[in-house]
Amino acid sequence: MLIGLLGLAIVQAVSSVALYVALSVASRNDLDRRAHATAGQVAELVASGRLPNPIPITGSESVQVVDTRGRVLSASANSDRLTPLLTGPELARARTTPITVPGSRLGLSGSLRVTATPTSEESGSAVVVVAEPVADLARSRHLLVVTLLVSYPLLLLVLGLVAYRVIGATLRPVESLRAAAERVSGTGDDERLPEAESGDEIHALAVTLNSMLDRLAAARDRERSFVASVAHELRNPLASLRLQADVGRRHGATDADFADLGAELDRMSALVEDLLVLARLDAGDALPAADPPAEPRVVLLDAASDDAGSPKVSVGEVADGTVPMSALELERVVGNLVDNARRHARSRVELSFVRLTDAAVLRVADDGAGIPVVDRERVFDRFARLDEARARDTGGTGLGLSIVREMVHRRGGDVTLADSPHGGLLVEVRFPSEDVQPRRSRG
Repeated sequence: MLIGLLGLAIVQAVSSVALYVALSVASRNDLDRRAHATAGQVAELVASGRLPNPIPITGSESVQVVDTRGRVLSASANSDRLTPLLTGPELARARTTPITVPGSRLGLSGSLRVTATPTSEESGSAVVVVAEPVADLARSRHLLVVTLLVSYPLLLLVLGLVAYRVIGATLRPVESLRAAAERVSGTGDDERLPEAESGDEIHALAVTLNSMLDRLAAARDRERSFVASVAHELRNPLASLRLQADVGRRHGATDADFADLGAELDRMSALVEDLLVLARLDAGDALPAADPPAEPRVVLLDAASDDAGSPKVSVGEVADGTVPMSALELERVVGNLVDNARRHARSRVELSFVRLTDAAVLRVADDGAGIPVVDRERVFDRFARLDEARARDTGGTGLGLSIVREMVHRRGGDVTLADSPHGGLLVEVRFPSEDVQPRRSRG
C-alpha cells in the first residue's frame, strides 16, 4: 500500500506541474491573441484614416499608436497620451515577441504584457502598442497552485485511508491464519486454523492447511504410538534374556561368560527406558506440579557420592534453593548429564549450582575433548553422535541430551553448551530466577 501511495503521489506531483505549465501557457497565449486582435482592429482604423482619439476599447487593455519617432499619435483613455509606453529598444523587441514591463508606467500594480504591431506602409509605419495587465493571470496561477497543494494531498490522504481499510479487510483473514499457525507451531497442540466463510481463496487455503495439519498430526501420533509400543514390547524379551543369563550363572557359567551379554542388556535396557521417557514427553501431557520442588544440593551430592563410574565426580559451589522440577526429574537430568560427562572426560567431572541475578544455573563441567561450536546444537538431536563419540561411547543411547532438553524446556528452563574452564565441555541448565525459590526449612 505504501508503494502504491508513493507512486500515486509521484504521478500527482508530475501531473500538477504539467497542469500548471499547460494552463500558464494557454493563458499567456490567450492574452497574446486578444492583444493581436485589438492591434489589428486599431491598425485598420489607422490605415483608413479614421483613428479616433481617445481610442475606444473594452476590457482592461491599454492601447497606444506611436510613429517612427516615438511620438504618441493616439491612445486609449486608460493609457498615457503623451509619453510612449515603450522605449525605442523595447519597441523594437516587442515587434517580434511580446515583452513584460512594469505596470507602474500606467499607474498599475503588477506587470504588463506588451505587443507591438506595425500598421501598413501607407500609414507611415505607425505602430500599435497593446498592453495587457497580467495581475489577473498571476492571481489565477496562485489560486491554481494553492488548489493543487491543498486538494492533491487531501485526495492522497482519502485514497490512502480507503486503501488501508480495503487492504486491511482483505488481509485480516490472512493475519488470522498467520497468528493461528504461529500458535500451532509454538504449542504443538491440535488447534486448527480458522476457516473463513467467504468461500474465496483464503478459505481454500485454510482448508488445505488444516488438511495438511491433520495428516501431520496423524503421522506424529503414529510415530509416538510406534515408539511407545516398541519400547514396551522390548521389555519382555530383555527380561527373558536377563532371566536366562541368571539361570546360566546358577548352573555353573562364570560371570566372564556373560560379561558382554550383561553389558549389551544394560545398554538395551537404557535405550528402552529412554524411548519410554521420550514417548511420554512427546505425548505432551500436562506435567504434574513439582511439589515439593527438587533441591539441587541434595541431587548433586547424591550423584557425586555414587562412585560406581569413573572418572570421579566432584561437587563445587552449591547454592541453596529449589528448582521447578520434581526430585525424580532432576535426578534423571543430572544422571544423564553426569553419565555423558563421565564417558568423555579424561580425569574429572565437576557439578555446581549457582544463583545469578536473573537466573539459577546448574553446571556440569568435564575436562574431555569438548564439542565444536558448530556441532553444539546438533548433539541435542535424537540419536545424534559425533565421530569422536562413536569411537569412545561404551554405553550411551544417543538420547540423553535430547531427554534433558525436553524435560528442562517443559519446566520453563533451557540447556546450553559452552567451553569448560577445565578444557572440555560445560553444560548449563538455566532456570529463570522467579522459578527458583529459597530452600524450604525442614521441621
